[in-house]
Amino acid sequence: MTAREMIKVSAGLAGLVLGLAGCTGGGEGAAATGRPRDGGTLKIVGSSDVEHLDPAAVASVGAYGLARVFARTLFGTRASNDFRETIPVRPDVAQRVPTRENGDLGKDRRTYTVRLRTGVRWNTRPARAVTAHDFVRGFERLCNPASPSAGTGYFVSTIKGMAGYCRGFSAVDPKAPGAMAAYQRDHDIEGVRAKDDRTLVFRLNRPASDFLNLLALPYTAAAPQEYDRYVPDGPDLRRNTISDGPYQIAEYRPGLSYLLTRNPAWRAAADPLRERHVAKIQITLGQDSAETVQQQIEQGVSDLAWDQPVPTSAIPRLRNDTRFAIMETPSNSPYLVFNTHSPNNRGALGDRAVRRALEFAVDRSALIKIVGGPSVARPLHTVIPPGNSGYAAVDHYPTPNESGDPAKCRQLLGQAGRTGLTLKFPYRTNSVHKLIAQSIAENLDSCGVKTELTPDTGGSFYAGTIATPAKARAGEWDIAAPGWTPDWYGNNGRSIIQPLFDGRAYGQNSTNYGGYDNPQVNALIDAALTAPDTAVAAGRWQQADQQIMEDAAIVPLLDRSQTLFRSSRVHGALFLPTTATYDYTRLWLTS
Repeated sequence: MTAREMIKVSAGLAGLVLGLAGCTGGGEGAAATGRPRDGGTLKIVGSSDVEHLDPAAVASVGAYGLARVFARTLFGTRASNDFRETIPVRPDVAQRVPTRENGDLGKDRRTYTVRLRTGVRWNTRPARAVTAHDFVRGFERLCNPASPSAGTGYFVSTIKGMAGYCRGFSAVDPKAPGAMAAYQRDHDIEGVRAKDDRTLVFRLNRPASDFLNLLALPYTAAAPQEYDRYVPDGPDLRRNTISDGPYQIAEYRPGLSYLLTRNPAWRAAADPLRERHVAKIQITLGQDSAETVQQQIEQGVSDLAWDQPVPTSAIPRLRNDTRFAIMETPSNSPYLVFNTHSPNNRGALGDRAVRRALEFAVDRSALIKIVGGPSVARPLHTVIPPGNSGYAAVDHYPTPNESGDPAKCRQLLGQAGRTGLTLKFPYRTNSVHKLIAQSIAENLDSCGVKTELTPDTGGSFYAGTIATPAKARAGEWDIAAPGWTPDWYGNNGRSIIQPLFDGRAYGQNSTNYGGYDNPQVNALIDAALTAPDTAVAAGRWQQADQQIMEDAAIVPLLDRSQTLFRSSRVHGALFLPTTATYDYTRLWLTS
């Protein structure tokens, strides 16, 4: 029996929670001894700044974790070291979850009424209430032409009138905040309406069983009216963020540091998901060495890593340390993406036969050693990782012992008439990304493919390089190794396939980095989104996964867990899988 005949679809929540209930290392009990104490400065150290700080444009796990402390959404999830507890959607600014029983979900399942809780306020002077109109503004800003949200495709395919609204917005001058604000003022999204200051009404194109998950995404946060003064995600907005969460950004030095202080307008009674214990959060950037970050934490100079997992060399000696944890984050991290629009090598990467040949090149066993061994990562051969809706255990391009098959790679490149390739390969410099890039480059060299490795020293790997279509079409890069953590877990098929492979959403800030576009996959996305139940949807996502892998749009590499280490004075460490770190609002310090 071939691997393709052995496909087994894992659908929905049941497939997710199996084997993911716990963690290795210091758990909640070890991290949260005694009553929380207030005060002190939480010191976080790491490498790169977030590429998007504006909540409408956030796209990385680091930005998700930061946005959680100052930008609130209608719904959210709860941090926990029990993976199952992090999955359910819970009210945040919303009073309650809409259901047919409480009358907030229409009989046709296309109309959602969301009622806002009282006591949520902006840190303006004087403080003022967060209203339904602020949430409408948040949705209107999603497809702004200056810094469109990577998640726009979710809403264009779901909310009534969103597609037309976004088409019109794309023609507005992206450098003119007044023109963008005027467009928002003069145009409405048919399916997003403020009935009054405390009531929102959403109308969908069709029923969407994951709509509440979409309303929990950080870029759907309320947006204050002051944001209309600035270019979205521009320098002026970054210097003037406004908070309705427990902390506010008091000082921001781009690429260097953040200082977050307590938001005086925040009230614990109006926030069911967050707490507030430390007085300040200091984030210091510019440290690319994971070993140096680890040393600082162990010495008590810093408390947590910002964007660095625990160094591989330190894992063996830390396994029994209660401050160390390996947390499950079912993900495709990293994966190798092909720039299908590159004109280099006579457009070779636009040729499916070339991409399929390169699928055989990579030695995943070497990559597993680089990131910390089999307790930290597992080889991945599909777009959808285990524990996500639509996962199917199948290997389309098997190699002996996961070590690659350079002979097969050379053979297929020869058959395609595409030998002598040279590929431009930008890579991130923090953590183990350089080692991963070097390992892949060595694998490709064994196939007769040369690489030009280019370090990204400015923290612009995503926004400045692989998420910029003009640079893709200009051939400034050919391959890259980004990572992808799903935007949510549970009923989450679309949180992998749609943002990464829907060719209709390709554009600036798109996470479909390689510009992959297959009408067959696009149709399967639509079929999954309109499926009558989650089981049918999971089957469609799996079919899309299979087609994407047959097209060799990417090379899946690892399903990688997150390794974390905290200083001895940090307590209350509760994990948020979609941010790949602890919830900063729950942490407290003993000294």
